[in-house]
Amino acid sequence: MCRSGRLRDLFPGNDFSGSATLINSIIAAKARREFSRAMRFEGGGIPHVPPPGDARPRLLYLHIPFCERLCPYCSFNRFVFEENLCRDYFRALRKELLLYRDRGYDFGGVYVGGGTPTVLIDELEETIAVARGAFSIHELSVETNPNHLTEDRLTALQRAGVNRLSVGVQSFDDGLLHKMDRFDKYGSGSEIAERLRNALGRFGTLNADMIFNFPTQTEAMIDRDLEILTGIGIDQVTWYPLMVSDSTRRKVMETLGRVDDRQEARFYRRIVDRLVPVYRFSSAWCFSRRPAMIDEYIVDYGEYAGLGSGSIGYLNGVCYANTFDIRGYIAQIERGDLPLSASRDFSLRERIRYDFLMKLFGTRLNVAELRNGYKGVFWRLLWPDLLAFFMIDALSWRPPEIVLTGRGRYIWVILMREFFTAVNNFRDYCRG
Repeated sequence: MCRSGRLRDLFPGNDFSGSATLINSIIAAKARREFSRAMRFEGGGIPHVPPPGDARPRLLYLHIPFCERLCPYCSFNRFVFEENLCRDYFRALRKELLLYRDRGYDFGGVYVGGGTPTVLIDELEETIAVARGAFSIHELSVETNPNHLTEDRLTALQRAGVNRLSVGVQSFDDGLLHKMDRFDKYGSGSEIAERLRNALGRFGTLNADMIFNFPTQTEAMIDRDLEILTGIGIDQVTWYPLMVSDSTRRKVMETLGRVDDRQEARFYRRIVDRLVPVYRFSSAWCFSRRPAMIDEYIVDYGEYAGLGSGSIGYLNGVCYANTFDIRGYIAQIERGDLPLSASRDFSLRERIRYDFLMKLFGTRLNVAELRNGYKGVFWRLLWPDLLAFFMIDALSWRPPEIVLTGRGRYIWVILMREFFTAVNNFRDYCRG
């Protein structure tokens, strides 16, 4: 296989210079096409969730789609908070939990995302208790927003057994917070930082969700965000590139400006240079002081059930989506049915490529485990992908693992950006 030195002879310049930009653009375009095709869910027949089959580790994802106000850049399934509807929704979600239990599923971890899961803390606490009673839960992560870092909510989350709290910060820059319509909702950058300081130490892991590559964002803004986070001593930072679906792109342009992917790599390098080695890579865009659960549960859990309106799951090679209509979701649950809207059976090649993508997003892949899991066809079906990534110096062979190189980590940021964008576009399609 090609060595990195020889590649630099072919593509001269620091970090492949202009050639890197061209290669990254080609990778992004190809990934966009592939992921868009995979998320079409066409011709799948009657939507279904397969039986569990075996007792492999699985994660339970619970989606709470309510927010007090909606951010313009967000493509997740979310609705403006209505208390009565939200309480009906939580009751239905608890019934859906029991439908999976009755089908023989068990789960080792729970991730509660949104929306804003802590919008009704009493309902969330009761729902977590039902999940703990039904399944073998040993780790639990919950998302929240800065304005919910209040004593009553933090105490309830601790009482519920939450060991990782993920806070949607995005940026500490007041100008950006104003443009994102977050300043009035969640406070100034300094107020958010103080709330994080007060919450630190109450959970095993306190994570700050950040975003880079906003229009009008500068390196100075990134540097200040880094200074604040390291000054707080936050346990974990998940720093996403801005990911907008086709439908939200216009909103982003109207409120923030045009997205420029050319500065994305520069921002990413700046973040990595500052956080590592004090933080280690938990994924290509997640940085942790110690081993911990991460937002991208797809790395640590090969399979996950998606519960709640608009949630997406992946079980036994079947990718499926719940209905995106809130009242329709509640009605189907009341009838005792799983609220499915679509499903797609992945081919063997698609399953292998999915595992390859997700495991390497965690920066390393145990080849023996993947090969044994697919009865020896791993190399035969995946060798073109492996060869291509080795040739551009994205992967390194360190037996028994394949690991991402420094260059490979940013390539995986590109791949996962396109993957989640395709998922967001699928959500838009389902919502009509």
